[in-house]
Amino acid sequence: MANWLVILSALAGGGVAAGLVFYAVGRRVERRVAEVAARAAAAESERLLADARQRVILAAKEELIRAREAFEEDATRRRRDSERREQALEQRQSGLDERDRSLDGRTRALGERERALTAAELDARARLEQIAGLTAQEAKQELLRRLEDEARNEAAALARDLKEQARKGADKEAKKILALAIQRLAPEATAESTVSAVALPSDEMKGRIIGREGRNIRAFEAATGVDVIIDDTPDTVVVSCFDPVRREVGRLALERLITDGRIHPGRIEEVVEKARGEVDASIVEAGEQAVYETGIKGMHPELVKLVGRMRYRTSYGQNILEHSKEVAWLAGIIAAELKLDTQLAKRGALLHDIGKVLTHEHDGTHVQLGVEVATKYGEHPTVVNCIAAHHDDVAHDTPISVIVQAADSVSGSRPGARREAFETYVKRLTQLEQIAAEFPGVEKVFAIQAGREVRVVVTPNAIDDGKASELSEQIARKIERDLQYPGQIKVVVIRETRAVDFAR
Repeated sequence: MANWLVILSALAGGGVAAGLVFYAVGRRVERRVAEVAARAAAAESERLLADARQRVILAAKEELIRAREAFEEDATRRRRDSERREQALEQRQSGLDERDRSLDGRTRALGERERALTAAELDARARLEQIAGLTAQEAKQELLRRLEDEARNEAAALARDLKEQARKGADKEAKKILALAIQRLAPEATAESTVSAVALPSDEMKGRIIGREGRNIRAFEAATGVDVIIDDTPDTVVVSCFDPVRREVGRLALERLITDGRIHPGRIEEVVEKARGEVDASIVEAGEQAVYETGIKGMHPELVKLVGRMRYRTSYGQNILEHSKEVAWLAGIIAAELKLDTQLAKRGALLHDIGKVLTHEHDGTHVQLGVEVATKYGEHPTVVNCIAAHHDDVAHDTPISVIVQAADSVSGSRPGARREAFETYVKRLTQLEQIAAEFPGVEKVFAIQAGREVRVVVTPNAIDDGKASELSEQIARKIERDLQYPGQIKVVVIRETRAVDFAR
């Protein structure tokens, strides 16, 4: 703006030349002023930078001084710690040196003593070898050989004697106890089937039983749950039912109706109800009688009723109640001979098949149902174990359960006690032979003595004497797992070696 004023004033003064001069002079003055200002600004900047540099240098020096002081303090502390450790190490080293000197002295003393003992031992060994005429090694081997032979012979003889004595004693005592128990018992085994025959006074009664359009027989079967079979058999009507209790109610009711002569639906229902009450009463009476005969005390009333129901159940044709009482007597006598608790033995024996009266009404095996009902009514754990273990489903916890199982086998395997269907008998024999034939090395299998014994002929080249014993045990265990059978089955493995030649 100043430059333009100069120019205007020059032009106003009257000349272009004068204006140009003034313009040039103004530009030079302006440049000088700018240069002076720039030099002043540069000087100020240098001064500020110098001040900042000086402050940074002072701060760095102070930080360096502080770091050096901290380092010197730490070094002093480390030096003191090192000096203390060196002193402790010097003390420990001096103690170790003293101990080494003590050990060296003791080692020298022991070495001298060992040399003295070695010399004495060598002298004694030399004298013994001279007297015996054998070296020490030879004498040692001879002594060990003789001791080993004597020990082996004595152990073998002792094992044979103990085994033979135990076998003879056990067999003799077991046979004595079982024979005595069986000798004192003579119960009859009752064989029942699934049908009952009812005698009629005449064939005319069949028509009255059937009724008009069969209403009487339908009412009777509906009330009792049994089947009434009327065929050409003279003067006989058959009552058939798989449940023996219902069959007994039907048989008793039909006999009452025939005796009374009044046969119609109303009378049928009345007579059936009375017959059912009488059968229930006879069940309780049978249970109480069985408990009284076996001498068992304090049994739960519901268990007594279940025991009575066994009167109307059979197993392989053997009446379960008679079988259970027989087992209870046997188990009680055996337990008494062995000085065990006879009450628990009889109790477990009487209840061992209690589950069989519940298999028609509940799911599960008779062992499972028996364990559940015995536990429910507070029976002793030993009694529960007798029920659970009499088919080896669980382990035997007490000798009493083993006795009950043995008595059960004796009662069930007694000749004439049980009867089986021919098909079941043949099937069991076939299964026995198939199980034994599955094992490698078996050549032939024979089931003999009505399935009480299995004879297995093996190939001599495949089965040696040791494996023959092992094979018999394996076959026996597999039979136990896969088959259900009364009594026991003997497994005999036969290994025969033949040398054949011909005289020509």
